Formats: sequence, structure tokens, C-alpha cells
Amino acid sequence: MQIDIVSVFPEYFDVLNLSLFGKAQSKGLVSVHAHNLRDWTHDVHHSVDDTPVGGGAGMVMKPEVWAECLDDLLGLEPREMNADGESDSNSDASAGVCDGADATVTTSAAAGGSPGNGTVVTAAESDGTGDAEHLPASDSASADTVPNSDSQAPTHNLGTVLIFPNPSAPLFTQRDATELSHAKRLMFGCGRYEGYDARIPEYYRAQGVDVREYSIGDYVLNGGEVAVSVMLEAITRLLPGFMGNPESIVEESYTGSEALLEHRQYTRPAVWRGMGVPDVLLSGDHGKVDRFRRDEALARTDAIRPDLIEQLDCAQLSKADRKTLMALGWEVSAEHPRRLNRE
Repeated sequence: MQIDIVSVFPEYFDVLNLSLFGKAQSKGLVSVHAHNLRDWTHDVHHSVDDTPVGGGAGMVMKPEVWAECLDDLLGLEPREMNADGESDSNSDASAGVCDGADATVTTSAAAGGSPGNGTVVTAAESDGTGDAEHLPASDSASADTVPNSDSQAPTHNLGTVLIFPNPSAPLFTQRDATELSHAKRLMFGCGRYEGYDARIPEYYRAQGVDVREYSIGDYVLNGGEVAVSVMLEAITRLLPGFMGNPESIVEESYTGSEALLEHRQYTRPAVWRGMGVPDVLLSGDHGKVDRFRRDEALARTDAIRPDLIEQLDCAQLSKADRKTLMALGWEVSAEHPRRLNRE
């Protein structure tokens, strides 16, 4: 999977050289290019923002800088939009438009001579230093993504997907992470200040680019870098070969067709500071252990995220599941569980 990140702080993503992500780069599972948006500016101050139209506090990231950068990385020619928000048929459209799975993209780095050749974040050489090595983007190797086996995954691979973090956008979920793990190339745009000009995603959608905007929660950050890091980790850990033990992602929270919160985990010692682990986990009876964990997952989800219980398919629930949910105060005779009134 090829990953491009555009930011005014590309050094932020040096952290991707660490831990499993660094190992994934060494194995060729992912290739990461961190680009500095200011490389596409032309003024002495390398300005990327301007005051809001209509007034207001803060600054907004300028569309012309983003457009030069994204056109370069996506291999697109500038096109004027008509009054209907569509590309002007008289404008030059000689470059290939990214249309999802069939898109063929040539980056500016591969073409050479671009002001934004970017930085490839690669794993450090195996000399024990742990220092990041930075190479020209054209020197990096890329690897196609192997389809993920998660039942929520689409049956087709995606091409290039352009993603902008945005606190006003739909919430990024495990389902989104699973779908995006099938993309050949992900491109992230990190906003700053009051955000990016709203015409930027609209324009690239009109060019046939698969553009997504996601929020990672009901709060606001100083910039998109943290949100991109969150999404990147959620997506790439689903790639075959990324995790040391592939079974570790099978029974996690929000995973699979029944998106429940995961049961609690314990390790040795069995008694710590007077606190013991549940006896059933020490019984050696795998059937009882599985049932205990399933019941706890249902109970935790009921207490913390009852909206996930409401999405379950009652026809797919086992007799034991239905018994547990009824004990928790749910009606399970309809298509989906329904919470009964509680005193």
C-alpha cells in the first residue's frame, strides 16, 4: 500500500518508523511519503492560509496551494468548474482522472522535477540506531495490498482514496478502516488553523477522485496530523502480515459482523495486590471461558455502547446470547434487540 501524507509539519510522521509500522515498511507492506505543503507555495513567506471570506476569527488554508500539491501528486491537470459545479468541458483534461479502483496514478515524485518530491518515511537500517532514514520519494518501493478477510470488507479493491480529517464530517469507524485497508493508495491531507477551503474536496470529487472526510470524535484538535495517525494505524494493522499474530485482530472491539466491545483481558499473576482474575479463566474449560468472555462482551457493550446492541441481528444470536441479553433487559424476539424499560 502506498501512503501519501500532506502536512505543514511532515516531520510529525517520523513516528511511523517505530514499532510495527516501521517493521511493515521494512517488509515492503507499506510505503509512506510525507510531503510538505509549503513546497507548493511561491511567495517568500511560503503562505498556506488566508483570512476567512465573510469575516471571522482564524485563518483558512488556501485552495490554490492545496490544488497545486494534489494535482501534482494525483497526476491531474487544472480544470475550471462551471456554474453547476462540474468540470468545464472546454478545459484541458489530458491527465488521467482517478476513478477509484481503475485509476492509474503517477506521482510528481516519480515523474521527477517536482518542488514537492516529499520525504519517504522508511524504517531505519538494521544497525540498531533506530534513526529514521529519509529518501527521495521516487526511490521508495510500493506493495499492493492483499485483500483482508474481515467479513465487513468489500469484495473489490479500491484505487486511490483522498482523505481529509474534519471534525464536522461523519465518524471514522472500524468498518471504514476495513474498507480502506483494501486501497492501493491512500492520500491524507492534514488541515490546520480553521481548516481547509471547502471547495477543495468538492473540486476533487468533481474530477472523479474518491474523496472521504472523516471525524475521529466529538472534539477539535489543532491540526489533522493526530487524526491521520489514528486512521493510519487503524487501517494498516488490518493488512495481512502487518501484525505479528493475525489472530490478535479477530476478537477485538468493533470487529466482525457483530460489532461488540471486547471483553476485559488479564495476565499473570493470578492474584495481584489481593485482586484475583475471574476463576473461570483458570478452569481450563475452553467452552466456559469462551462463554464467560462472550457474556462479558455483551454486558460491557450494554453498559457503555447500547447502540451497538441495537444493531445486532437477533436471528444470528445463539440461545445463550439471547438469554444473556434478556437478563440485561433486552427484548430479542424482533429483528434487532430492543431495550425494555428499566426502573
